Amino acid sequence: MAILKPIYSITPFTMLDYPGHTACIIWFAGCNMRCGYCHNPDIVLGKGKISVEETVSFFMSRRALLEGVVFSGGECTLHPFLLNLAQAARSLGYRIKIDTNGSRPDRLKKLLDLELVDYIALDFKATRDKYQEITHANTWSAFVESLNLIRHADVAFEVRTTWHQDLLSPNDLVTMVHFLETNGYRGNYYIQHFVNGVPTLGRLNESWGRLKADNLSTSHIQVVLR
Repeated sequence: MAILKPIYSITPFTMLDYPGHTACIIWFAGCNMRCGYCHNPDIVLGKGKISVEETVSFFMSRRALLEGVVFSGGECTLHPFLLNLAQAARSLGYRIKIDTNGSRPDRLKKLLDLELVDYIALDFKATRDKYQEITHANTWSAFVESLNLIRHADVAFEVRTTWHQDLLSPNDLVTMVHFLETNGYRGNYYIQHFVNGVPTLGRLNESWGRLKADNLSTSHIQVVLR
């Protein structure tokens, strides 16, 4: 029987990807979106190289060094093995962060119901009108369901958007802030500038646009630029 290898690679140590905790990053191969600005084309289009068993062994070897595990990708929630790995990480005492595009609210709900996640970073890709054009996926309703699910859960989370001036205008971002506000979101909304000069999934011009957080923030939502 072939050994399934859903993991593309492992970053053994990070102090940036899990706020307040030392962690590793588990990069799941594959994604159901094709965002042109994606800076992980090898992961999105690539095959897995590391098995579940090898990943669990890695968890065991790093217990004295790490506080958390970040499951990312690609899109980690596409993989049924995510649940097994989260259970293994939790049994070893790790805190768990999920990076997700929100397209699988059923998997997020299962993780939340089983108390297998401590922090969620939810990608808000675009306005409803531009969502399919940018992601090449028909998952807007799933994203909204994930947002509402996370918003009502007792777990820390953030909402974030990658901004490229050719894909989203400042007015689009205003629309996205308004959408979050009218859906009951309160707190920080992180907008990260597209990084020029790195390999991406699509062919995009360099993005030199600049935003001002004060022009986007509201009384309920504080826009934070990264």
